[in-house]
Amino acid sequence: MRVFVTGGTGTIGSAVVAELLANGHTVLALARSDASAQALKAAGAEALPGTIAALDVLRAGAAQSDGVISLAFGRDYASPEALAASITEESAAMAALGQELIGTDRPIVTVSGTPWVPGRASTEADPAPTDGPVGGRGRSVNALLELAARGVRATAVRMPRTVHNNGEGGFAGLLTDHARRTAVAGYPGDGTQRWPAVHALDAAVLFRLALESAPAGTLWHAVADEGDAVLDIATAIGRQLGLPVQPVPQENFGPFGVIFAMDQPASSAHTRQALNWRPTHPSLLDDLKNIQP
Repeated sequence: MRVFVTGGTGTIGSAVVAELLANGHTVLALARSDASAQALKAAGAEALPGTIAALDVLRAGAAQSDGVISLAFGRDYASPEALAASITEESAAMAALGQELIGTDRPIVTVSGTPWVPGRASTEADPAPTDGPVGGRGRSVNALLELAARGVRATAVRMPRTVHNNGEGGFAGLLTDHARRTAVAGYPGDGTQRWPAVHALDAAVLFRLALESAPAGTLWHAVADEGDAVLDIATAIGRQLGLPVQPVPQENFGPFGVIFAMDQPASSAHTRQALNWRPTHPSLLDDLKNIQP
């Protein structure tokens, strides 16, 4: 299968590109810079110059491919306005890709986040939130899945709060960055709230499985660790960096603060059974041992 990938040089995307190539697929990947294009070519993929704001380029990439994996998302999370702008950009890109595939029965797999459900781990059957700081992502994913009725094999892989590789990435990575800036391994709330996690290489396998065989209109959970206590995550970070571990106001984490403070475990039992997905790489707490002081 020739697969068009956006976000192919990120933590998740680079792993997805490698997974696709290793399993006999060819990859056409969006490249927002010369450096991205060179990285993609070095990995064995073909680069298509452009950004996710270039909707005509996205349509062209989808038109010349047998399937699409949509991963690109803005990098500016410094303010609620910047986060909202990134969500709006992602939503427009996803809509353009989906519209290009109408009537083709070709697959598109997009990325979303696991929802939070008070008192229990969320499952694949739980709806995505459509309000709050990231509600726009839920609405755009729902719109894409509705294209299943119009001849698009649209599916979504919902990612946990931390997608990690070699001790970096996700919410845990943001805690590490914050610790390096402030000289304190800080955490919001009382630290008992739980965050799910997955290794990027395990997540990549699930994206490939969904692309190859997931039915239209379905949701899947790329969750290896159902929920690590945030205090345990911060303690692991503090140990690696040699820093004190202590609670800090959630406002210190910008627009993500309110999300950081929530208890949000997630299950992947259905995903594992239905798609035969078996995570094999290190857990988050083990992987955090790779953080360099």
